[in-house]
Amino acid sequence: MKIALSGLNATDNPASGLGVAKSLKGYELIGFSYDVNEPANYLDVFNKKYLMPFPTLGIEELENRLKEIGDIDLIIPCLDAELPLYIKYQKRLEKLGIKTFLPNLESFELRNKNKLAKLSEKLGLNYPKTYEISSIKEITDLIREKKLEFPFMVKGNYYKAYKAHNLEEAIEYFYTISNEWGFPILLQEMVTGEEINLVGLGDGKGNLVGAVSIKKLTTTHLGKIWSGITIDNEKLLETAKKFVEATKWRGPFELECMSDGNEVNMIEINPRFPAWVYFATEVGVNLPEMLVKLAMGEKVEPKLEFPIGKMYVRFTDEVVVDFSEFMNLMSKKEI
Repeated sequence: MKIALSGLNATDNPASGLGVAKSLKGYELIGFSYDVNEPANYLDVFNKKYLMPFPTLGIEELENRLKEIGDIDLIIPCLDAELPLYIKYQKRLEKLGIKTFLPNLESFELRNKNKLAKLSEKLGLNYPKTYEISSIKEITDLIREKKLEFPFMVKGNYYKAYKAHNLEEAIEYFYTISNEWGFPILLQEMVTGEEINLVGLGDGKGNLVGAVSIKKLTTTHLGKIWSGITIDNEKLLETAKKFVEATKWRGPFELECMSDGNEVNMIEINPRFPAWVYFATEVGVNLPEMLVKLAMGEKVEPKLEFPIGKMYVRFTDEVVVDFSEFMNLMSKKEI
C-alpha cells in the first residue's frame, strides 16, 4: 500500500508529517512537500518525495500533479491550509483511486476559530472572548472600549499565535500574520492555567476510536510542545467524545485547552494530527495506523487507555545529504 502525506516541516514550528511517517513504518510512504527546504525531504523515512502545487491553485492543479505521480492508495493531509481542498473534493480523488479519511466540510467549519465559541458551549466548555478583525482600527476600538485588556493573543485563522503585551506588539503581530496568512485576524483574551491537549481519531459515525491526553511542560516561542507528559483528565476525554459524537468527526483532531484545575477552557480544535502524534504511538496508541485501517474499511477496536506519566522530549538533530537531492527536488520536483 502506498500512503502519501504532507507536513514535512520539522523546525521550531513543526508539522505532523514526520510523526505520522514514523508511526507508519512498514508502509510505502510518499512525502508531499510545498518547499524544498522542509527538513523531512532529506530523511529516509519516505520512499519518495514530491513537490506539490500550493492548495490555493485549486483542484485541477492538484489532480494533474497526482496523475503525474500516479499509484497512490491513500492521502493523509497534515496541514490546515490544504484540508479544505482535500475535504471538498474527496469524491474526485476517489475517482482517481485515492482514498482519504476526512470529515465533511460542515463539520470542519464548525471548529473554525471564529466559530468555536458556539461549539464550545455545546460541549460544555468555556471559551475565551474572541474578536474577529481585519483592521488596526478595530484593535484600538476594542482596547478603548475595554473589551480586551493586555496581554491578549493575536491569532491567524489557520496558523500562528502571539501574545501581545502592548499596542505596538499587537499591531506588529497583526501585520506579521496577515501578510503571511491573510484575514481574518483573531484577538483573544488570555486565560491562565496549564495547557492540556488531546489527540484523537473519530470514525465518522460518532465514535472516538483512539485518544491520548497530555500536559505541555515546556514549549517553543511559538507555543509548540518541547516536552510533555501523559495525563488522565476525564473532562478532556469526555469533551473529545462529545465533539466526535456531535460532529460525526471522521479523521484525526487535536483539542487544545487550558485548565486551572477546576475549569477547562477551549482554545482550539485542530482538524489533523498534531506534531506530537508520535508520542501517542510510543505509548501504545498508534492513531495513524488506526486511520489507515479505517480508511481501508477494516474494523478497529477502540483504544482510549494509555500509561500515565510517560514523558515526551523533542530535540534537534542534523542530517547530511548530497546537494544533488536538493537540486533534483528544485528541478525535477521529486526525489
